[in-house]
Amino acid sequence: MNILDVAYVVGGGTPDTTIPEYWDGKIQWFTPSEIGKSKYISESERKITQSGLDNSSAKILPQGAILLSTRATIGECSIALKECSTNQGFQSLISKNNYNSEFVYYLMQTKKKELKRNACGSTFLEISANEVRKIKCRVPKITEQNKISQLLSLIDQRIATQNKIIKQLQSLIKGIVVEHYNKSHKTKVKIKDLGKSYSVMNMSKEDLSETGNECIIYGELFTTYDCVATDVVSKTKKSIQSSTISTGYDLLFPASTTVDAQSLIAPTAISQPNIILGGDMFGIVVTNEYNNEYLSYIFNYIYKNYLAQYAQGSTIIHLHYNDIKNLDIELPDIKAQNELVLLLKNIKDKILTEKKMLSMLGTQKAYLLRNLFI
Repeated sequence: MNILDVAYVVGGGTPDTTIPEYWDGKIQWFTPSEIGKSKYISESERKITQSGLDNSSAKILPQGAILLSTRATIGECSIALKECSTNQGFQSLISKNNYNSEFVYYLMQTKKKELKRNACGSTFLEISANEVRKIKCRVPKITEQNKISQLLSLIDQRIATQNKIIKQLQSLIKGIVVEHYNKSHKTKVKIKDLGKSYSVMNMSKEDLSETGNECIIYGELFTTYDCVATDVVSKTKKSIQSSTISTGYDLLFPASTTVDAQSLIAPTAISQPNIILGGDMFGIVVTNEYNNEYLSYIFNYIYKNYLAQYAQGSTIIHLHYNDIKNLDIELPDIKAQNELVLLLKNIKDKILTEKKMLSMLGTQKAYLLRNLFI
């Protein structure tokens, strides 16, 4: 059986970002970075107007549609709780009669590795609509679909609770950063004075391996790491001698995105040396007058909109070091920066503990998916 026997496949699109009347409307408009964090999704970070919908390739998707990411976070999916639309990084699925939408959602999760294997691209990994349409599957009768969906839903409920705990802790960090920054005595400094900038060598998914040197690739700045990279998850066979590596005082910026300028301002601090870096990003080796982790927090939570103004492009949005190096920001002294980072470390450690629990639940779910979908 082919996936087209089970569901309709529908792409998305992005209204012109330079036309204000297309934005800030009432139509939910999702991007790949918002998908896969929970089973159900209802509220998007950005919304478009009816005019934006009519003048782009974006389409209205019904409640119950499976939003399948085919760019960057390839294979991640969520079920829409209400009518919505997506950008072009999706091939969404609308279940046909006699097929349970939740079952199709779980079915697509078993196809994630297959989709990633078929992805192509250097700067942006993506899967074509044609590859999604070629997916083969075996589907039981509707009664069995319902039973399988109910069983997997139980573990998803626990996963949702765990994600909520993690999100609350992350919100606590943001709140503490904003309050501390607002109450601190600050002085003005240019971004170019924070440290020495450097470019990063290219790295593709073919360079990743099960063993080897620890590495961070471009897409992980959006999907895996937040303000501070703690546990490095990827490895590569590439040698340290022939690669761009971290110094332990780094601040990494993604240099491009297809989403929007705001999502591009997502730097990550790395306090471990000799981590191989690869992909479309640039770094700053921060001097000892500043704390790289503190800088990451304030760029993400205080200066995101400010820096986003200097990103360029429409379909692909770029941010270069030279675009921001002469901008002024305000910072407290190094003592205040270090004190805040130390305070936040305890919350970060708690988040890591909760993420390990989440990983265990994910392992249990993966076992069920392997055994229930043959």
